[in-house]
Formats: sequence, C-alpha cells, structure tokens
Amino acid sequence: MTRLHFSPPLNWINDPNGLAFHDGRYHLYFQYNPLGAEHGNMSWGHASSADLVAWDDHPVAIAFDETEEIFSGSMVIDEANDSGLGTPGNPALLAFYTSHAVDRRHQSQSIAYSLDGGMTFTKYPGNPVADRGSADFRDPKVIRYGGPAGSYWVMVAVEAMDQQVVFYRSDDLLSWTFLSAFGPEGGVGGVWECPDLFPLRIEGTDETAWVLLLSINPGGIAGGSGTQYFVGDFDGGAFTPLVRHPKVDPDDEAGMRSLTWLDYGHDCYAGVTFAGLADEDRTLIAWMSNWLYAHDLPVDPERPQRGAMTMARRLSLVEIDGVTLLRQEAVGPAVTELEALSDLAVDDRVKLPVTLPPAGRLDLRVDVGESQGFTLHLGADPSAAVAISYDAATRRLSVDRRRGAEALPESFVTEAAVDLRRSGEVALRIWFDPTALEIFADGGCSVLTDLVAAPPSPNAWFEGHGDVVLTEFRVAG
Repeated sequence: MTRLHFSPPLNWINDPNGLAFHDGRYHLYFQYNPLGAEHGNMSWGHASSADLVAWDDHPVAIAFDETEEIFSGSMVIDEANDSGLGTPGNPALLAFYTSHAVDRRHQSQSIAYSLDGGMTFTKYPGNPVADRGSADFRDPKVIRYGGPAGSYWVMVAVEAMDQQVVFYRSDDLLSWTFLSAFGPEGGVGGVWECPDLFPLRIEGTDETAWVLLLSINPGGIAGGSGTQYFVGDFDGGAFTPLVRHPKVDPDDEAGMRSLTWLDYGHDCYAGVTFAGLADEDRTLIAWMSNWLYAHDLPVDPERPQRGAMTMARRLSLVEIDGVTLLRQEAVGPAVTELEALSDLAVDDRVKLPVTLPPAGRLDLRVDVGESQGFTLHLGADPSAAVAISYDAATRRLSVDRRRGAEALPESFVTEAAVDLRRSGEVALRIWFDPTALEIFADGGCSVLTDLVAAPPSPNAWFEGHGDVVLTEFRVAG
C-alpha cells in the first residue's frame, strides 16, 4: 500500500503551507528545515501529487536567508494577472508567507511568485506587502471573495498573542487595506495561528455558511496544540459566527467540549485547505504532531526526520441536532477488503480471527444495546496495544496510546477523547499505519488523530463491557 502520511526523506517539517491545485497536480508546501531534524532555518519545502496519496518530493521552493525565515502562508493562482507579476497566458502563482525577521522581533507578510508552475519562486521586490509593526502578525491565507460587497482579494491573518484574526482586502494582491478583526473568542489558552476561511453549502439545504479555522497552541482540546473552528457569515468585511462563544479557559473541560474542534486527537494542527478547487471539493491537510512534544520525539540516527502530514480530508457542512458541523472524509489509497466479520456477540475480551496489514483501514459497527460500551485493542498483544474505547453512558470515544510509550515524553502518554453526537449503533472508520491512527466517527463529524508508540497491527481484540454485538468488522489494505 502507498504510505498514508506524507513526510520528506529527511529533516524537520511542521505546518502545511501554500496548498494549491494547479494544472492537474496538488501542490503541498510546508514548513521545512533543510539543515536538520530540529525546528529552525524555516523554509518552504515542496511535494506534489496527482491524487493526494502518492507524493513526489521536490527541491526547496523558498529558502531562508540571512535576513528572514520563511514562515507559514498560502498560495494564490493569479489567473487574471491582477498583480501584474505574470501574463494572461502564464498566470503567476503567488506565495504569501510570513517574513520572520532573524532578530525574532518582527513579522510581516511578503510575496514570492512563480512563473514555472510552482517549482521555483522569486521574491517580490516590494516586500513586505502587509506590515503592522508587530512581532506576531503571521500566517496569511489569501482568498478570492465575490459577494454583495463586490469582488476582491481578502487576506486572513492573525495577531497571534492578541488572539485575533485580522482581515484585509486588495484589488491587486500587492496593496492591502485593513477591514476588521475577530476575537478573542472560544479557545484562548494559547496563541492563535494558521487561519483559513471558506464557504460551504450546508448539505440538504440551499444555504451556504462560512467556516473559520483557527489553530491554537497551547489550549487544544487534547492538550497542547489543536484546531477549533467557527461556522458563521463573512460579508466581505467581517466574520460573524452563528453561535457566539465566550472565552473558555482550557481547564474548563465542559466549556472546551462545548466548542467545535476540527480534530479531538493530539496530532492535528495548522490544517488549511487547497486553493484552486471548487467549494464542493474543499480539501484540507494538517500537520500530524503536537507542539507539546514534537521536538522530543525520537529520530532514526541513520535517517533523521521529524514530522508528517495527516491524510488529505474532503470537507462538507452538515447539521446534527441543530448544530452546523464540519464533516471530514479521508482521501486514502485504493484498498482491497481482506477479511470481514459480522454479527459477533461479545460479553468479554476475545481475539478476533483476523490479521491486520501493516497499514490499512478498519470499518466497524457495534450495537452496544444495554451494555456499558466496548474496547478495541490493536497491536501485537493486549499489553502493548492501542485501546479504542466507547463509554455508552457518556457516548465518549477515547484512545489510550500509553501502552508501549514508556520511553516517550510524559506529555505524549495521555488519552484523547470525543463525545459522539449520535446515539445508538457506533460506526467507526479507522485508517492506520505503524505510526498513527485517524478515526472518523459520527459520519466524519467527530475525528480523532493520534500518533502511536506501538504499531496497531497485526492483531485485534474486541472487549464488550456487557452484552454487545460486533455487527460488522471489515479489514482492508
């Protein structure tokens, strides 16, 4: 099977940057240290794919220099040549990035442009194009707005320490005018980073809503870094959420769980979506790690590399019990069903008569009946397995990755959990490889991504906490 998660052959990566679909290929740029497996010397690495699954590595796209590091940002395909940096026959790709001054006291927004399809870039001589005189003004996402207020470009960035999203507009992509600010609101346990803003139709209706993604570090739902989102309206000048959230202290568990999170696991941060795709094909990739321990994860001395990306995810909007939620569907490799079980009654722990491949997909449905729930153990043996549990009384789905993680940082050895929104039969889709699980529940409205210490194969044990029926268990790889 093609690998599930992109990582470069060597060195450090973190945030995905400049995601764009252009001339039939998906371009993934990312925060990259070309000189080692630690954070530093930040540049934009580059890979591309025809299918979001198999990735080709390319040389560094935009490199750090003696004046600045190249921090996170986004890509624009300037089809109309609004910037004048390309031609109508050869539109420029404009990379908007944060210029992080080497003295670490100043951040501003700059442009590098490409005339060869995103392979090489030239820095715009008029940089920076947006500057607030701030040390924490960063992570520009540039989108095209078209609505009642007109048609123009919008930059969505953050004042990270102030926990504010700031909006700017431009007609030529080079000169920017301030529009408004949003926040602080919702999760405020750390700095705000890596915003994204996009419209999606609410399925089953004629209504469209805007989604504002916002990463936070620390103060995520599972501890450390995480990504919250707001659903609301953007009128071309300001964003207004459908539901106003008070500022929530990260120690207030009930308050934190009242917010909407892109992912309830430890390891999904800085997720942003691709430019160049139709709204109905809205697709996201995130960094699969956590700032709590990213620097401390072990590396292979023969192949020093840290960091990977989540699988790509298609996004849509749905309503469940009056709440508008993001639904995510993983874009995975083609798989073949290997084994299947059905209608297995369980009231204790049993080893399932299946063999899991090193990487693949599990689909299971469980009728919990009047039981207390169930636990699925994945790994070589139960004592070293990852445990995925469901508590029927609270509808809480949790992942315990502590077993086998004794040599990892203490901050890694914690559980993650999500309270499912739907009662009754529990249906899970689990993508797995030797390093991680991506779990999709509630039809994709509740997602949990975790790195794991021990590979979740080749065995599976199913444990009923009372009388449960494993209605379906399918293994594909």
